[in-house]
Amino acid sequence: MKNTKVFPANPIRIQDNTLRDGHQSIYATRMKTEDMIPIAEKMDQCGFWAMEVWGGATFDTMHRFLGEDPWSRPRILKKYVKKTPFTMLLRGQNLVGYRHYADDVVRAFVDKSCEIGIDIFRCFDALNDFRNIETCVERIKANGKHVEGAVCYSLTESHLGGEIYTLDFYVAKAKELESMGADTICIKDMAGLLSPYDAYDLFTALKKEVKVPLHLHTHYTSGMGSMTYLKAIEAGVDIIDTCLAPYALRTSMPALEPIVAALKGSERDSGIDLYSLLEMSKHLEQIAPKYEHLLANQKLSIIDSEVLAHQIPGGMISNLVSQLKEMNALHRMSEIHQEIVQTRKDMGYPPLVTPSSQIIGSQAVLNVLFGRYVRISNQLKDLVLGLYGKTPVPIDKELSAKILKNYKRGQEPITCRPADLLAPEIEDAKKTIGDLAHTDEDLLAWIMFPQTMEKYLQEKYRDGATQSAS
Repeated sequence: MKNTKVFPANPIRIQDNTLRDGHQSIYATRMKTEDMIPIAEKMDQCGFWAMEVWGGATFDTMHRFLGEDPWSRPRILKKYVKKTPFTMLLRGQNLVGYRHYADDVVRAFVDKSCEIGIDIFRCFDALNDFRNIETCVERIKANGKHVEGAVCYSLTESHLGGEIYTLDFYVAKAKELESMGADTICIKDMAGLLSPYDAYDLFTALKKEVKVPLHLHTHYTSGMGSMTYLKAIEAGVDIIDTCLAPYALRTSMPALEPIVAALKGSERDSGIDLYSLLEMSKHLEQIAPKYEHLLANQKLSIIDSEVLAHQIPGGMISNLVSQLKEMNALHRMSEIHQEIVQTRKDMGYPPLVTPSSQIIGSQAVLNVLFGRYVRISNQLKDLVLGLYGKTPVPIDKELSAKILKNYKRGQEPITCRPADLLAPEIEDAKKTIGDLAHTDEDLLAWIMFPQTMEKYLQEKYRDGATQSAS
């Protein structure tokens, strides 16, 4: 009998996140570009739907800790990856920084990102206030690139439901993104909270209401990630995010290899060759000694079942560990976990994702060490003032008044789109930075990270080049 290859009826498409979220989650985003190059061409041959290579914390850590030009990575990797689209994580009006930037900065950043090789933009807002991604979407569309609108997944209880985060909430948010022109829609489960049967119900409901392809992003933090993917696949999800095994599990994504093996021969078979993946994983194991000092190893378990209570995403956990080590207060982590739950409730139940996760986490640390709201960060004041957007639940008026008392930026929360209050920034920034910015890329990077980028640029151009920003 003649052998014929049987193609799956509805193959699952896979985005590989090894080169961005994988090392961000377990190695504090410290993977160097030089260590990506040896497997880049092999990754391009796998047949991934996309490869996430940029965005998130990469821009910050590349210039601050690795001495690399943040704009260079997509350009370099494009020399080796010819077929697979590149995707980045974009925090809406926050871009890849930690505050809202004016619309002129957002437009220029998106245009430049398209120019250096980004094809797909996963846009999200930490509060699911999609007014904060409008400018990004407009520019991505103008450049003819792919908009992936993301809904940040969060809970107020241990499972889907409750007073805020219901099926109706997620369906309504997905339809809002679709109406804005999203080409795909992602449920972004940054803390690994989505349980398998909730995933099945969620994607069953979304498939009935939304026409564009659906994407699921989850983390392995709680230990449910792989099971959650399987149930979402049963419900018809189109795309999932994974990482090669050495950069998977823990607070990273589910591992790619077991999912490829589990679906082999089924109608959702990915078509990805398992043995090619194993070869690439060998490279990651070989370079592991360079990065193992960054691995959070304060616990034996590779999962954190407590995440189902405190809902802290993996990147936030690693940041808290570093912060508390510096303050000699690591022994108070359990108190801070509990305080994060209460602080989040006080602040209107925002999803815990950058930048809201850092804002809530930092304030929880202050509350534990110095007393509740005795010391208040300016970022928390801005959140209460509405400068990050509308929180899922209104913040208590008495607490709001206490936090905003005598705050120089205002005492009454705003109701407009936050970016409407921001004056254009680029022209003033050119005057301020002067000759230190040699290119538009230098200028944009300095606007987002003025202190650390100034130091980086001084080092980069220490030979005395004087070409002005253009």
